[in-house]
Amino acid sequence: MTESMWGYRSTAGRLAGADLTGYKVEATDGSIGKVDKHSDEVDDAYLVVDTGVWIFGKEVLLPASTVVSIDQEERRIIVDRTKQQIKDAPEFDRDKHLGDQGYRDQLGTYYGTGGPHV
Repeated sequence: MTESMWGYRSTAGRLAGADLTGYKVEATDGSIGKVDKHSDEVDDAYLVVDTGVWIFGKEVLLPASTVVSIDQEERRIIVDRTKQQIKDAPEFDRDKHLGDQGYRDQLGTYYGTGGPHV
């Protein structure tokens, strides 16, 4: 079951309705980019992170459950994955992520298991 992957942890400090666009995103071992888009939908909450030059302009989709904390004052989001785990995640496809259940399941499985151990 991957549905719990698509909701924020109660301890993350998420304020419903707050715009996270532009917030810096940090993995356990350093910065990975900035939020380009996000969703607060029930059972479909996620962040799309623009990684800039780190992965040569690639965007990554992170299920909301990977968010450990949100610092509204610093405009910073901490996630519980390493940079390598995020880099190795299934490739984000802007056209597929909203309606493709297979893609969603693939991401849920990857992040649900914590990804490969680095």
